[in-house]
Amino acid sequence: MGYSSSKLAIMISLSKLISREKATRILACSVFALTIVSLLAACSTPSTRGSVYRSSGSAPTSYNSSIASFRSVSWQDLPGWQEDDLTQAWPAWLKSCDALRKRNSDINWRLVCSQANGVSGKDKQVIRQYFEVNFQAYEVRNSTTGNDSGLITGYYEPVMNGSQTRTPNYSVPLYGLPNIWKGSKPNPAPTRAELMGSGALKGSELAWVQDPVAAAFMQIQGSGKIRLEDGRVLRLGYAGTNDQPFKSFAQWLLDRKEITRGEASMQGISAWAKRNPGRVEEMLNANPRFVFFKELPSNVSADLGPNGALGVPLTAERSIAIDLKAMPLGAPVFLSTSKPLTTQTLQKLVIAQDTGKAIVGGVRADYYWGSGDSAGELAGRMKQDGNMWLLLPR
Repeated sequence: MGYSSSKLAIMISLSKLISREKATRILACSVFALTIVSLLAACSTPSTRGSVYRSSGSAPTSYNSSIASFRSVSWQDLPGWQEDDLTQAWPAWLKSCDALRKRNSDINWRLVCSQANGVSGKDKQVIRQYFEVNFQAYEVRNSTTGNDSGLITGYYEPVMNGSQTRTPNYSVPLYGLPNIWKGSKPNPAPTRAELMGSGALKGSELAWVQDPVAAAFMQIQGSGKIRLEDGRVLRLGYAGTNDQPFKSFAQWLLDRKEITRGEASMQGISAWAKRNPGRVEEMLNANPRFVFFKELPSNVSADLGPNGALGVPLTAERSIAIDLKAMPLGAPVFLSTSKPLTTQTLQKLVIAQDTGKAIVGGVRADYYWGSGDSAGELAGRMKQDGNMWLLLPR
């Protein structure tokens, strides 16, 4: 999605294997055609529980992070790993492999992606063995604080009714990149308020919708679908910004005591806007950042998620957005958190396929919930503590 705050986004969990970890590795080795070196490494290496990520060899030396530290752990340290249905994560992992191959990733990633070719995507135990043999799990911690927990938020792909021409019902425009900016963007670029008052956007409208707040949230998400009156679905993707910093509507309202902390969600902001229609533009202009869209080809399936920063369609509840300073794009990650407004655990294998300016920190993820209103409800309320484990090729 090139994810605009790039989102606000895009992932989950692992659990206790069994005490017979060594036996499982030996069994898995017989299932997969690894090289002799890989067989020896996977089947004879003792548990690395508790070792610290150093360049001494407890983790691949080809990957380092400036904001996160890592501790190698055994698979039974991942809560929910055994319970997760990995067949649901497998398609997202294969999409990552497609992108990693195209990006000429290092040989470790190419090898594990090559091993994936012989794995049945319908057999959850075979998939589990694939990851246990080919990857080492690392607990992620924030380097500055040493904490192993961090913020997990959610994002989604909005779906709105709209029109490609302005009508009395659809009068709020969604814009493409202005033609005069396609050669060279102004420096500094105007803020949202300046853009809206300048007339520079006239003629670059791509679609019209009803709700200015919903349109602003679509900018934050970085993509969306517009259901047209003739039944077609117009898909809009991220095309760029005015390079201004993102500032939160919620924080602006909190600073002015317009809403409470409990109302600082997408739903709470929308409710405030309905009570204060005359102040909506003032609130929207509190965020100087402005996102432009582009129309995606009509042959892109409406069922696919938007493209993330990795360049592949996001998978609902299996893709996350991460800080690129913390971990590599495309990597599998195990996430352990809870669902919004509940104590119900959310422990899943997810894939780091997106990023965004609002996603900052070593233990930090934006969980992609999918498309539409129900996904938006969950995404708008998600602000949970969580833990993450990065999976790196052995």
